[in-house]
Amino acid sequence: MKRLWTPAWIVRHVALVVLVTGFLALGWWQISRAASGNTLSWAYAVEWPIFAGFVVFVWWREVRHALRAPDAVPPPAGAAPTGPAAPDPGTPVVRRPVRVARVPATQVDGADDADLAAYNRYLTWLNDNPGARPGDYPG
Repeated sequence: MKRLWTPAWIVRHVALVVLVTGFLALGWWQISRAASGNTLSWAYAVEWPIFAGFVVFVWWREVRHALRAPDAVPPPAGAAPTGPAAPDPGTPVVRRPVRVARVPATQVDGADDADLAAYNRYLTWLNDNPGARPGDYPG
């Protein structure tokens, strides 16, 4: 339990209290607005308590995670792993990168495709005439 009273955790506990209190107060405010005739406020009156519940859920999950995690003791700097031991399931596995042969893309000159060649001529004309409109194309 001492892990939950560090300065970082005290800030989290205070944030929990502030957020939940604020969200529930906003929900109560929306209920009072909805009771006075603002129908849209009924949706907000439901939404704010859901936000408060989500904050409590995230806080509880983080508390459980902090209490479950063992105190990790780093190995000495000069220590090397001995033998082919199975890796710890919690540590990521580093694998060798895969080499992929790069093959250059084939160049299409447009000789086989008349539509492509015409489109490329059109784009060249537009590039050569920056102030022109597409309707001014003579081709």
